[in-house]
Amino acid sequence: MTGARQWLAGARPRTWPAALVPVVVGTAAADLDQGIVLWRAGAALVVSLALQWAVNYANDYSDGIRGTDDGRVGPMRLVASGAASPTAVKGAAFVSFAVAAGAGVALAAAVSWWLVVVGAACMAAAWGYTGGSRPYGYRGWGELFVFVFFGLVATAGTSFVQDERVTWLAVGASVPVGLLAVALLVTNNLRDLPGDQQAGKRTLAVRLGDRATRVLYVGIVVAVYLCLPYLSLLRPGALLAMLSLPFAVGPCRSVLRGAAGRDLIPVLGATGRLQMVTGALLAAGLVATA
Repeated sequence: MTGARQWLAGARPRTWPAALVPVVVGTAAADLDQGIVLWRAGAALVVSLALQWAVNYANDYSDGIRGTDDGRVGPMRLVASGAASPTAVKGAAFVSFAVAAGAGVALAAAVSWWLVVVGAACMAAAWGYTGGSRPYGYRGWGELFVFVFFGLVATAGTSFVQDERVTWLAVGASVPVGLLAVALLVTNNLRDLPGDQQAGKRTLAVRLGDRATRVLYVGIVVAVYLCLPYLSLLRPGALLAMLSLPFAVGPCRSVLRGAAGRDLIPVLGATGRLQMVTGALLAAGLVATA
């Protein structure tokens, strides 16, 4: 039987910052003069995390049955390793979807039923990344969808459940958050580039090639910091996130120096830490100057 540790590994904890940071930043970008409704923030966090788990298990299932994960160099995959059956992993994905749906319906009942439509779009995007007959992750669209759903939708959506409106600050804050989520995916796809190419999985990294993908990673990280001066026009404290710059040096250096395969696993962790630190500093700055 698959143990709890293996199921936890299948949920890919290194990717969880992509779900945590949008909720923290989106809440901080809300109109704090009106106060924060804590249960709404908590429900938004449940939705975001559950969707992250769902997309990870769905990716494990879909890539596993297609054979894409055979011989991969990254962390263990449940289906490809034989640790769990495809049916069980698919079931874990749908349980995660159900958890997200439950919290999402509670938010929709309190805020707006339009959130049901947004939630349905998020679930369709999560499944369609590697699932279905025409998975968009196999055609190089993964980064765009991650930016939209783990950046714009997650961050501005979290702010919306507090303010019940979308503000320019929330949209602006979602851009660096989304870019860092994309950086996580670019790192992952750079690591898997040789295997994906062999398996016919045409990720953006496969389409661009090794060198251009490395330049893309660094460009994304640089763009994060270029967003902050604009945000500071809306709330000056956004510049506090500049203090995370030292955390960006290590992963960027490793990528530019040609780290590949297993050597990119620490880069994935470092990128997650960069996102967490940047998000925490950005949120603190937004709150401090609200």
